[in-house]
Amino acid sequence: MASRPDTRNYLDLFLNDTPLMDVRAPVEFARGSFPSAENAPLMNDDERHRVGICYKEHGQEKAIELGHQLVSGDIKAQRIEAWKRFATRHPQGYLFCFRGGLRSRLTQQWIRDAGIDYPLVQGGYKALRRFLIDSLEQRVADDEFRILSGRTGTGKTRVLMDLPNPVDLEGAANHRGSSFGRQVTPQPAQIDFENRLAIAMLKAHHHVGGPLYLEDESRLIGRCALPLDLREKMARAPLLILERPMAERVAIIREDYVERMLADYVARDGQDAGWLNFRDYLLSAIDRIRKRLGGERHRQLRQWMEQALDQQESSGSVSGHDAWIESLLTDYYDPMYDYQLSQKQGRILVRGNPQTIIEYTRIHHGS
Repeated sequence: MASRPDTRNYLDLFLNDTPLMDVRAPVEFARGSFPSAENAPLMNDDERHRVGICYKEHGQEKAIELGHQLVSGDIKAQRIEAWKRFATRHPQGYLFCFRGGLRSRLTQQWIRDAGIDYPLVQGGYKALRRFLIDSLEQRVADDEFRILSGRTGTGKTRVLMDLPNPVDLEGAANHRGSSFGRQVTPQPAQIDFENRLAIAMLKAHHHVGGPLYLEDESRLIGRCALPLDLREKMARAPLLILERPMAERVAIIREDYVERMLADYVARDGQDAGWLNFRDYLLSAIDRIRKRLGGERHRQLRQWMEQALDQQESSGSVSGHDAWIESLLTDYYDPMYDYQLSQKQGRILVRGNPQTIIEYTRIHHGS
């Protein structure tokens, strides 16, 4: 089989979700990498640290010598096996290190010595990250945005995914964007969030074209911050206002934040611990907005929530949650949203139920 050449075609790598083998140390990988990357390090954190000190004190030659001493014998054999497994699983993939230099070339050589030719990404992580930063800036500058807005519980994310060219910000942040919005799995690091976002916008631009549809978000989605130029452009973009009756909104909140969250916690932690962690998630979410609710209203809502949880635990029924959900929407989220919307009246393109919004975008996409 002919060996594949090394690549600088960063766009192609990201548009095709090409599997990438990140041979940097785990601490570097944790600070930020790419959605299609797996960490298979040449050196662990301690080895990298020691080689770095040696490089500073004695120069490159001694550092390379130390690296070969640290990664030898069984350790070297284990790492080569991990790389071979990756290469076998992903015959169309590439490997990379920080700058496309010493570490990736050494990895490439050791795999070659083990009988596998495997190409690398020229320029490494630094060049890939620079490409995504530049492309995100370009997409924000050049592409047309349309913003799907609506009161809490209207199911914006569900409708967004039925629009012609969606970019799911909450999906990239792994957070639903409110005090109740955290997920069972942790949020990505800020750099990982930005990388996911840039790739999603690249795909939307190249695969579909026309306006990009984004959900109305504040600057922070959980602890992930939207880039300032993106947030500013979103704040000027035309709006699609999604509307649903209160009963539907209560049902959506109950499904997303009660039924699904409990299922996710139980799947992760088992029945008993999952239930306790789910209960803690709901109660701590209401406690986080205590100041904004005011003492008396917080106390009342928390009491209803505890009663609903007790009922759910004893009978399995989730209907008790409707009382606190409806009150929270009516008295807290809706007035806040209505005030914000009153500042944006000139930007509204259409308002209505999901079908109205979806039909409007199909007729007017690209116009």
